[in-house]
Amino acid sequence: MDYLIPANSKKGQLYFNLFKGIDLAILLGGALITTFSLLLFQGGGIFAMILKLLPILISILLVFPVAHYHNVRVFLKEMYLYLVNQKRYDWRGWCIRYVTSNRKPK
Repeated sequence: MDYLIPANSKKGQLYFNLFKGIDLAILLGGALITTFSLLLFQGGGIFAMILKLLPILISILLVFPVAHYHNVRVFLKEMYLYLVNQKRYDWRGWCIRYVTSNRKPK
């Protein structure tokens, strides 16, 4: 039996069709830390401004969409899991047909 699943079926489960709940929490946390650091720490200079803006820049980088993954955070997670887990992966490729019954093809 074949199932037809629309390509955008997951987008209905995301906020603004782009973010998961954890992604919005990361963005909100980075924005709040950046806002408080801009309000609390006085001082000038380009280096001080980069340090103050670093939390929001990192959070934007983490939730930025990437092809074949949801975003950079998911890509980094998958890369970490690949590096620390067992290196033998069982894979059934799209080019091989596995028959589960003993019936002969018509």
